[in-house]
Amino acid sequence: MIEKHGTKRRRSWRALHIGLDAASGRIVAATLTDRGVDDASQVAPLLDQISQPVASVTGDGAYDRTGVCASVHERHPDAAVVAPPRRDAVLSDTATTSPTQRDRHIQTITETGRMAWQRTSGYNKRAGVESQVARWKGVLGDTLRFHSDQAQATEVIVGVAVLKRMLDLGRPNSVRVA
Repeated sequence: MIEKHGTKRRRSWRALHIGLDAASGRIVAATLTDRGVDDASQVAPLLDQISQPVASVTGDGAYDRTGVCASVHERHPDAAVVAPPRRDAVLSDTATTSPTQRDRHIQTITETGRMAWQRTSGYNKRAGVESQVARWKGVLGDTLRFHSDQAQATEVIVGVAVLKRMLDLGRPNSVRVA
């Protein structure tokens, strides 16, 4: 097995992190990491791939970290960070004088409930990423075909380009007629 494949260990899972433009549904950034890599640590590499201004960054509870907010505000100071705080989250010390975005999220959840916060904050747009992952698996498959890390990274880049092209070909160009 070592002579044939170069290793005797089983292959491991890889994690695909994608950044999606919520308005167009296009993938604007992608990274491929090992399974044990923290999701929040990939925010900076994803943002580095985006040249246009970012209005908001939306992620699940794994993105409720101060490092995520710092990475976003370092690159895009006006961008909103929408990540659901943990159920036992507490307000910061400066919540009464100058509340952070996270403080405002916690206050809104306390006042109106988590489901209402999801609607008002735009958190539900995150479902577009889940649709894009389902599209990826439907079109390209749920496994990577290459074995080396560099080849898999290239495969992801090509996959992103293919999905962008398919999305461009499949989207109607509507024009309003008076």
